[in-house]
Amino acid sequence: MKKLMLAILFLSLFLSSKSQDTTCTMVLQDEVIIFNFYNSEIIERYDEDKEVLIEVGYREVLCLHLYDQIEDSLQTSKKRKRKVTIIYPDGERSVEKLLSNSNVYYTSIGPLKVIISKLKRRYL
Repeated sequence: MKKLMLAILFLSLFLSSKSQDTTCTMVLQDEVIIFNFYNSEIIERYDEDKEVLIEVGYREVLCLHLYDQIEDSLQTSKKRKRKVTIIYPDGERSVEKLLSNSNVYYTSIGPLKVIISKLKRRYL
């Protein structure tokens, strides 16, 4: 009887569990690249030099790669930052200033919206 109840419990947990998707987005200085997390295949690529809005769907996770390339070799020690705002379904906002010298960040499970923008001079 215990084995039957245990089997029913595991079966119900297995059937009710759902997998999560991972969305990968790379934000460069003036370009956004969306790619497949599992095989790194580029899905979409577009130019953007202002604000980037990413909507993370239900039970999805965002893998965000911030990569502001520095052209001048004399500025390699300069730390660049991006302003990342996360908006949750209940309207709550979280604002972070994150390093963008080839750093990767992950969000919590969605649904949520992520807004990435360049920091204004006064924030540096």
